[in-house]
Amino acid sequence: MSDSTAVPMSDRAAALGEVARVFLKIGALSYGIGIMGVMQLETQEKRQWLSKQQFVEGLALVNMLPGLPGFQLAIFLGHAKGSLIGGILAGLCLILPAFFYVLAVSTAYVAFGTLPTAQSAFYGIAPVVIGIFAASVYKLGRNAVQERAQIAILVAAAALMLLTPVSLVATLLAGGCVGIALFHSRRIGLISLAILFATVASYEVFAPLLTAASMSGSGTPVHASGTPGLGQLAAFFLEVGAFSFGSGLSILAFIQDQVVNQYGWLTPKEFIDLLSLGQLIPGPPMMIAAFVGFKLVGVQGAAVAASAIFLPSFIMMLAILPLLQKMKDLQWLKAFMRGAGPAVIGALAVSVTQMAPPAAPDVFTWVVLALTIALILLRNAGPLPLIVGGGAIGLLIRTTGVWERIASFAW
Repeated sequence: MSDSTAVPMSDRAAALGEVARVFLKIGALSYGIGIMGVMQLETQEKRQWLSKQQFVEGLALVNMLPGLPGFQLAIFLGHAKGSLIGGILAGLCLILPAFFYVLAVSTAYVAFGTLPTAQSAFYGIAPVVIGIFAASVYKLGRNAVQERAQIAILVAAAALMLLTPVSLVATLLAGGCVGIALFHSRRIGLISLAILFATVASYEVFAPLLTAASMSGSGTPVHASGTPGLGQLAAFFLEVGAFSFGSGLSILAFIQDQVVNQYGWLTPKEFIDLLSLGQLIPGPPMMIAAFVGFKLVGVQGAAVAASAIFLPSFIMMLAILPLLQKMKDLQWLKAFMRGAGPAVIGALAVSVTQMAPPAAPDVFTWVVLALTIALILLRNAGPLPLIVGGGAIGLLIRTTGVWERIASFAW
């Protein structure tokens, strides 16, 4: 009897150890939104923790919830491998390396002002990260979108994201409603789509009026005087973590508006400096909160800000995932995910096209990006050697001027 209980406990410990190792590695070496692509390669492609269809469903889920999508995806994947404790471990191990990077980089920045070596490395890393992300989107789309109706949903979602101001959340919900109409009940799906359309239209009409009314009532933005206390810092980043929707860029824009324009905690130049530092370290983009906290209150501020911005996603995902497990056999939910899955692939494809130009500003970086995609698709290369190689190439090119000499001969 003792042997029968020892084996499952041993298997569970091994699974949790694997979750911790994988997400410490991802958190220590992966950059920005490309971190989702690395998660797909490490957890789904390489270790088969879940199917590609389940991974796409996880992507759709985290992009429809408020909070931080990349961090929530880590919790989803950890939960798939190691249940509740696995989800907690995955989230913690993803952000811990980045937090310690923040402390080290912030201290160095205060002491030395700039970090040109890191900037040179990121010149080569950025196109590699986008290449990893693009290859992951292609692989997921190839397997998750197989019916003509799903291809149509993918194209429509991409067009909405590219050509209209419709939000990512509304686009994914619309895809899910179309999925219900096509694969479960046309009546329920069309009614849901009509309700969604009316809600979005009402928001677009009334939101500007409410904003104008609040501004007229308050006159000018109220600026906080002096440095915020830890309680103020925690309250602000809890709000950001709990109520922000969309991509990391939209959340960064909200943080910038609040801490610079509304509260006056930082000057525009200070925020840009912190944002630049955030681009130099691996880990989730929202670790910018720790930079802001460090700048305002020191190490305690960094710890409070980082904990506050990630805590709502922890609570939300760990509360929702057990419920989804119980609902996974519902036919309407399956149909919804068959529509939302292609929609998220279309939205991610648009994100790749929008992120590529800043990450690859010249011919050389476009070559690096294309080579990354080719190595992943044709040689099944892992993310770690690609990211390390990209950093080494960036250092070599920027510090020696090799590319300028090559370009002068080529042209």
